[in-house]
Amino acid sequence: MANTSTPKGGGQQGGQGVGQQAKDAAGSVMDKAKDMASGVVDRVKDAASSAVDTARDAASSVGHFASTAASRVGDMAGDPAGTVGGGMRNLGETISRSGPQGGTLGKASHAVGDTLASGGRYLEEQGFGGMMDDLGGLIRRNPIPAILVGLGLGVLLARALRS
Repeated sequence: MANTSTPKGGGQQGGQGVGQQAKDAAGSVMDKAKDMASGVVDRVKDAASSAVDTARDAASSVGHFASTAASRVGDMAGDPAGTVGGGMRNLGETISRSGPQGGTLGKASHAVGDTLASGGRYLEEQGFGGMMDDLGGLIRRNPIPAILVGLGLGVLLARALRS
């Protein structure tokens, strides 16, 4: 008959000991990998946060510079803003009065006329300086979109000048 007993020295127990060692080693490798991945994620987060802060600071500086420069230009321009605003307001009122009164075309002409008139009133009241102050505030409140719009305008301007 064949011998089905286990050899002395605990062959089965020795197998469990090796399995446990492999399991412990795998757990140790997993812990080290998690620690390394966590460190990489932390570094990436820090770099992204730093980039966002730098972009925000740059946009704020650009917004302040634009606001200051525009205010100076507006101060130098003075009354011409009121003249342009008055002309826009008058044109808007004329379009609203003279355009068709009904239908889709009438609604469109009233919308254009009202928009021109309100823009003209704003320009008369605020002038170029006030308009640029508002633009500077908008840039400060939304720095990332302002940078993206600036980059887009730069690309379009570069393409237009290259042609």
